[in-house]
Amino acid sequence: MIQTRLSSKGQVVIPKSIRETLGLRAGTTFRVRLEERNIVLEPVQTSLIAALCGKYPETDFLSELEREHRQEVRDETPVRS
Repeated sequence: MIQTRLSSKGQVVIPKSIRETLGLRAGTTFRVRLEERNIVLEPVQTSLIAALCGKYPETDFLSELEREHRQEVRDETPVRS
């Protein structure tokens, strides 16, 4: 069993070995619930799309994908039977 301490700001440090085992990183969101007299922290799994939302505000991915698709269509050799 590993012990940790509650800070004056109400923060608890999750030991490194547990963070590494669970793949937890800074910014991970948790659900917190009380089960009898135990505090349970459950990491919230976010989708890749949700994680990227707002991360690249200056990039217009849709226009880039459309441009790439048009180029692929132009480069495609027509197949005739």
